[in-house]
Amino acid sequence: MEFRFPLKQHVGAPCISIVKEAEEIQRGQKIAEPNGLGAYIHSSVNGVVKTVNDYEIIIEGDENQPKDYLPIKETNNKLEAIREAGIIGAGGAGFPTHIKLKTKIPGGYAIVNAAECEPILGHNIHYLEKNAKKVINGLKYIMEITEAQHGIIAIKPKHKNAIDKLKEAIGKDPIDIKFLKDLYPAGDERVIIREILGIELKPGQLPSEANAVVQNVETVKNIALAIEDRKPVIDKDVTVGGRVKNAPKGMVIMDVPVGYPVIRLIETAGGYVNPHGEIVLGGPFTGKSGKEDTPVTKTLGGVLVAMPFPQDKRKFGILACECGAQEGRLREIVEAMGGKVVAEEKCKRMVEVGGRYRCELPGICPGQAQTVMKLKKKGAEVIFTGSCGD
Repeated sequence: MEFRFPLKQHVGAPCISIVKEAEEIQRGQKIAEPNGLGAYIHSSVNGVVKTVNDYEIIIEGDENQPKDYLPIKETNNKLEAIREAGIIGAGGAGFPTHIKLKTKIPGGYAIVNAAECEPILGHNIHYLEKNAKKVINGLKYIMEITEAQHGIIAIKPKHKNAIDKLKEAIGKDPIDIKFLKDLYPAGDERVIIREILGIELKPGQLPSEANAVVQNVETVKNIALAIEDRKPVIDKDVTVGGRVKNAPKGMVIMDVPVGYPVIRLIETAGGYVNPHGEIVLGGPFTGKSGKEDTPVTKTLGGVLVAMPFPQDKRKFGILACECGAQEGRLREIVEAMGGKVVAEEKCKRMVEVGGRYRCELPGICPGQAQTVMKLKKKGAEVIFTGSCGD
């Protein structure tokens, strides 16, 4: 079976391959290195390199695959271990973790984002229920590296089993559990800082300006695995759901090899329920359209099979929100429905910062009457939006 390793799985430029076609590869072996901002990529399988190009490395995996792996180089420097392991933000942003954790926040707050706020997705909570101690260990390493004084797990109170497991794992460590509201996007870094620390960061401000650092559950798990087990990021936890036979409300599949085709995950969940529509990569709010041969990456958290698009040939106005789908994705869906986009607007809370539009108050939606009237004047018969609220 082919395993595909995109050379861009992170913020920054694509990585550069350090392997050649026909080369034999072992699970855990480094196969690409960053070109500036980025992170190492390692093979998740034993096999032979089939293709190397500017976009990806394709490895033909051996029929029988081991569970063990080539460990990263031994080091007493925890930040170096994180870099060697190729750890990036596993929640979707993909920022290199060794760079994020260079920030010193003496007396500050190291926060684990356990919000898991996108509907259906459940792999982070599942991991906490099974192995909370690993995440607590990872959090303590973050506190040591950044000189943070306070450790916090930010989680929604409905996840009672995970909370009980966390309490057991914390013991007498200086770590607190803090509760988030059950809303989307509770996992946004600025929402977490606002809800947990009471500090309102402006668009573009980083958690470090609140003397804090935020990492999601799987990233923290990977930190502990790198430091304790010398394991590179070669496996990913994924939730499969939607129009699949055995997991309409979501099935968690742990330790999926990076590079694995998503169709195999759909098959593991029982295959398609017909009729079905597109494959959504990620969560319902921010996911992208994918294909059956799309590979699992270090940031992929969800593989969701959608309903077929309803057909609606009216004139659409699209309203974009930072917390949900952007113009490109909204336009893609409208066109798949047979509609025509005649007008585009952004939520009135969106402000431009550094060439990117950001929300002033994520999770707190304003009224949109004026925006709706603008779209109507431009000929919109119906409005299509991807917002975090109503």
